[in-house]
Amino acid sequence: MYRKVDVPFELYEIQILEASDEQLAKISEELGLALSVDEMKRIKEYFRSKGRNPYDIELQSLAQAWSEHCCYKSSKYYLREYLLEAAKADHVISAIEEDAGVVEFDDEYAYVTAFESHNHPSAIEPYGGAATGIGGILRDVLCMGAQPVALIDPLFFGNLDTPYEKLPKGTKHPLYLLKGVVAGIRDYGNRVGIPTVAGMVFFDDSYLTNCLVNVGCVGIVRKDRIIHSRAGGAGDIFVLVGGKTGRDGIHGVTFASAELDEKSEEEARGAVQLGNPIMKEPLIHACLEVVEKGLLTGMKDLGGGGLSCVVGEMALAANCGAEVYLDKVPLKEEGMAPWEIWISESQERMMLTVRPEHIDEVLYIFQKWDVPATVVGKVTKDKITRIYYKGYKIYEMDIEFVTAGPEYCRPYLSKKPEKELHEEVEPPADYARTFLKMLSHPNVAFKEWIIRQYDHEVRASTVLKPLQGRMNFETHGDAAVIKPTRSWKGLAITADVNPWMCKVDPYWGAASSFDEMVRNLVAVNAIPHSFNDCLNFGNPEKPERMGEFVECVKAIGWMAKGTAIPCVSGNVSFYNETPYGAVAPTPSLLGVGIVEDVRKAITSDFKGGAVILVGETYKEFGGSLYSVAMNQRCHRVPRTSPERLKAYADAMLASFRNFRVKACHDISMGGLVVAIAEMSFGRGIGFEASKKLDFVELFSESNTRWVVEIEEKEAESYIEFFRSRGLEAELIGHSEGSRLNFGTFSVELDEADKVWREELSKYLG
Repeated sequence: MYRKVDVPFELYEIQILEASDEQLAKISEELGLALSVDEMKRIKEYFRSKGRNPYDIELQSLAQAWSEHCCYKSSKYYLREYLLEAAKADHVISAIEEDAGVVEFDDEYAYVTAFESHNHPSAIEPYGGAATGIGGILRDVLCMGAQPVALIDPLFFGNLDTPYEKLPKGTKHPLYLLKGVVAGIRDYGNRVGIPTVAGMVFFDDSYLTNCLVNVGCVGIVRKDRIIHSRAGGAGDIFVLVGGKTGRDGIHGVTFASAELDEKSEEEARGAVQLGNPIMKEPLIHACLEVVEKGLLTGMKDLGGGGLSCVVGEMALAANCGAEVYLDKVPLKEEGMAPWEIWISESQERMMLTVRPEHIDEVLYIFQKWDVPATVVGKVTKDKITRIYYKGYKIYEMDIEFVTAGPEYCRPYLSKKPEKELHEEVEPPADYARTFLKMLSHPNVAFKEWIIRQYDHEVRASTVLKPLQGRMNFETHGDAAVIKPTRSWKGLAITADVNPWMCKVDPYWGAASSFDEMVRNLVAVNAIPHSFNDCLNFGNPEKPERMGEFVECVKAIGWMAKGTAIPCVSGNVSFYNETPYGAVAPTPSLLGVGIVEDVRKAITSDFKGGAVILVGETYKEFGGSLYSVAMNQRCHRVPRTSPERLKAYADAMLASFRNFRVKACHDISMGGLVVAIAEMSFGRGIGFEASKKLDFVELFSESNTRWVVEIEEKEAESYIEFFRSRGLEAELIGHSEGSRLNFGTFSVELDEADKVWREELSKYLG
């Protein structure tokens, strides 16, 4: 089935034209293509029409382009059906179509956002997988011509108290993975000088054999300097800049498009790329300089699929073709086969397209920054890619065939919760003990060990930091706020999802995650402006997993359209599954809001005043921290609606303009008791309830609620402000003293604070 071609280098003709279905399957497996028999038969018919067999480099190129990671073959039907309409808004400049979303910031600037997963590589090699995830997301923003200004990192691991003897074979312990991932993000982000300002960490048994590492980036760009991920036209020159190409990252996208198993570490380690932040920092500067001087027609990062994807995508976007001289590509090592050079995903590389008259100046600028830059090809008129290596033509395919890829409308089975209404949730026998148990849960406990490893103040533009309150005794904030330009206008950034709720009910869990994203932005006095999604699920070939995905996408699309908050970029990560099970449905959301004046941003820590509960509380405990802590089966996940969310969000923002709000915090995991405790921890100011709060009021995680601290004299007017709009608000107490007194029970603030701050240190030191 393989015939060595008579050329002075390694090149094989793959004899598929006469191959049986069984032989096609064997070819796919032996070459690491991860293509189905039907996909191989489609390729076979294409080459039959050409009257020849493919070369190995051509088959490998198709495998990259047709991977789940690159062409979204299992997801794009449902994304188009339920979510992509939510990408439209007057302030959106570019959405979904390119490597990152571009959204209007003010008259002169736009902000750029990208959000992706690096799950499989991080499960195999946590330090390198996470670091190269950061490197890749930086390039996604950079290739739009933007200066990266902030990083975001939602992370998901198995429970840290998992006994080593209970680890499935081939699985690394969650503690090892957490430490490696955090170190990789820390070292890459800190060394390249971009602050990591937001994120989350979530622990659940479903992530034991397949951790999730999601990474996001926000950048800023002048509107007249936005660069697109496409060539300018025929005659443009392809210039490859940045790191050299090696064998690291080969089959990265096909590795990410299959389930992990106990052999994955041994067999797929070469698919994990090697990052180099010391190269990335000058690469960013050099790329931004050629953008500033208007020397480029297009720019795109070399991410999934490497050269094999970037060249064709840039050329086709210009309705053109490409001619590539593969032996011009600078290599890390000798003896690489042409197909390895073509599909390698080695890091720190960008592809530029440049008009011939600007080539010398572009090459000079990269030389000045000591960053390699090499002419590797040109844009042609016809929509065909041709590759030459040492004078031989080794590749010729229609770009439209390569980039189109298959599309599947996979069958799905929607999960039906066992109960819908009026479930009996038992109150605790000991309220205080239950409260302290909830505070000590790793999903609530203080994340200082992680947050302080990241430099969240480099670039000196972080106005609201991830930790807020008195120095060395801070509490968690709802969203970070950065000031990206010289004006007082700012960007609020948050990352949110509740996998427990999504596990119980994917639809309402995803809707609740969207609600929380909006709540966090509003809490810091930001107008919700756009969002990205990173959709992490199991094997889409299984109807139950596909059902989880479809329900989550439906819910996010419903909430986005109803609130007019556009989805501007995103990522789908399937096959997060092993023989031991799939991850919980994890539709991570990265929300961005506009803060009209960063000097008026609101923090979460109590300063002393009246405490108001805004919103409506119901008996909704599905996927709640209380249900997990008490081991109670609850099926009613909190409900929401875009209309209710928008009404409350608008009213909250209006109240900030009309009243002197001292602190604000959204109510999410753990309900009211955890929200108030976190607000108290920031400055050591306790809480005294003005009434006896009942079990549902204390622990329910109903959506669309905030705790607001306000001047005592304005409390009555503040409540009336909401009630006059038909919305709920009530005085529940005052921030004062040294206790957390909820009426039903009370604990000493110091005791609660100690439990909250010290839980993770038992594992992390």
